[in-house]
Amino acid sequence: MPPFGQFRRVARRTSRRTARRNAPEQSEQHTTAQDAPAKADPTQELENLAKLKSEGVITEEEFEAKKKQILGI
Repeated sequence: MPPFGQFRRVARRTSRRTARRNAPEQSEQHTTAQDAPAKADPTQELENLAKLKSEGVITEEEFEAKKKQILGI
């Protein structure tokens, strides 16, 4: 059986290779995240929220909590 240090070296080498392989993918994901569309208009969000409340999808308490979050209160 090989000494423990050899396993550690192989693991480190494998980790470095994986990191190099994934590095371009991570940078591409980072740039696409910046290109994401802007957040929806707060007025539109509140209208959608009110619709969900009127349909019974969310409760009054959930509506109030989300409304405060949207308005930054």
